[in-house]
Amino acid sequence: MSDLFIVKAKVKEIAQDFNVAADFSDALNEKVKQLILDSINRAKANGRRTLMAKDL
Repeated sequence: MSDLFIVKAKVKEIAQDFNVAADFSDALNEKVKQLILDSINRAKANGRRTLMAKDL
């Protein structure tokens, strides 16, 4: 994995008493990346260069 979009320590903090496997963080990171890319495409389609919550 090259770019991190999540903070693994924060994921573990939210998980509280649960262990977090490395592949969970990797998969979550990929989902976040895809959400960002999809949001960019939606903003472009609406003629904007600003990502907004509604793009999610």
